[in-house]
Amino acid sequence: MKLASKLMAAVTIFTVSCLFADAARAESKPNFLIVLADDCTHNDLPVYGGRNAKTPNLDRLASQGLVFDRAFLAEAICQPCRAELYSGLYPMSNGCAWNHSASRSDIRSMPQHLGAEGYRVGLAGKVHVQPRQAFPFESVDGFDKNCVRDPTQPHRLQSALEFMTRDAEPFCLVIALVEPHVPWVMGDASQYPPKSIELPPNIADTPETRRAFGRYLAEITYMDSQVGEILEALDSVGHSDDTLVLFSSEQGSQFPGNKWTNYNTGVHTALIARFPNVVPAGRRTDALVQYADVLPTMMEMAELPYERDAFDGQSFAGVLKGQLNEHRDYVYGVHNNVPEGPSYPVRSISDGKYHYIRNLTNENLYIEKHLMGIKGDGKLNNKYWQTWVYNSFDNPNAYRLIQRYMRRPAEELYDLEADPYEMNNLAGQAGLAEVRSSLSAELERWMKGQGDPGAEQDTVESLQAARQDRHRFGPAND
Repeated sequence: MKLASKLMAAVTIFTVSCLFADAARAESKPNFLIVLADDCTHNDLPVYGGRNAKTPNLDRLASQGLVFDRAFLAEAICQPCRAELYSGLYPMSNGCAWNHSASRSDIRSMPQHLGAEGYRVGLAGKVHVQPRQAFPFESVDGFDKNCVRDPTQPHRLQSALEFMTRDAEPFCLVIALVEPHVPWVMGDASQYPPKSIELPPNIADTPETRRAFGRYLAEITYMDSQVGEILEALDSVGHSDDTLVLFSSEQGSQFPGNKWTNYNTGVHTALIARFPNVVPAGRRTDALVQYADVLPTMMEMAELPYERDAFDGQSFAGVLKGQLNEHRDYVYGVHNNVPEGPSYPVRSISDGKYHYIRNLTNENLYIEKHLMGIKGDGKLNNKYWQTWVYNSFDNPNAYRLIQRYMRRPAEELYDLEADPYEMNNLAGQAGLAEVRSSLSAELERWMKGQGDPGAEQDTVESLQAARQDRHRFGPAND
């Protein structure tokens, strides 16, 4: 063969090889990397208007991706919100409607849905969902699983790197961090001098509160540094461009009115998405989304077959791709207080602008034992609440916030655009009677469809039945 012919043949082979490689890339499925904070109030982050915390890595991620301004979870408690995220099902449907309980053993979650289509699905860090057969994630080492350890164990990225590069199959990796969950012991609190902190209006101003808030902010910054290292690791193995990255802050922090409540600072979560050349960079969206929507969205982004009836949520892939700026009409909220304190069931609904909350047994006092009480040496209980009580005589604002937390009306209605901290209850305003009535009716419809009995769900009997996989209520029990 002449030299010219050999060169032509080589060029032809190279060209065909490139075409096959391009075709393979076009047919390849995206990877998924989900990074979760733990108990981080969304609007304490600068990307959502927070005025204290330093989060350069999350700020950078936001500049590279799409920020959701109206993302919610159904229950502002660690285990229920994770069960919703991983299953695409609301608390009543998946069975986990309390903390320290269990989902239904026969549900399918991320590992089954994605695993059936060739994905490796792993979880590093905090697990806090059960039973195992419902959430069979591959365990990935390197991040502390214990959210109350003091101090948090040093993290290592080797196992995550190995998981992301193990073989040619696409991966889904959840890294569930344990900051800024209490105890607030990580990071450098000296970066946040108490007197320089600007407290949110739903938190009473006392010296002890300021010290605690500074420690909490230090943990946010520590969490942000971990996010930065995780994203650098993803880039180091060449997967930044073929991976959909999702960051979420989970529910609100352990301050009164955030975690363990249906208030906006409890159920509203941060959600940032990055996928180069697919998700528009440096943009925000007002699309209303919920944790139950995430798994069907992942299925659609990977072009995987699934039955829409398998999920309570709906895919917002069109929003991710910049094709739509609207998604759902309503997001829904649940709170069952057992075993965190005496029964105090709450249900809620929002259309993105108005937030309607129904306190089903408002004749009772609301009590959350971890936040308001002390056990043993009090290592996991911050003392700021006691200073609110002590100062309530000569601190009218502290007294008002104590009342807001413990003694609530039967109905609450808030304008989230004008009042994101929900300090002004509009439920009694005649001009908003139609809004209140409409949201109330839709909440009733949703509860009925979920098989939610309301107060009877927030009982020791219902919790114990769930732990034994004998769930008393829910869509399957109608």
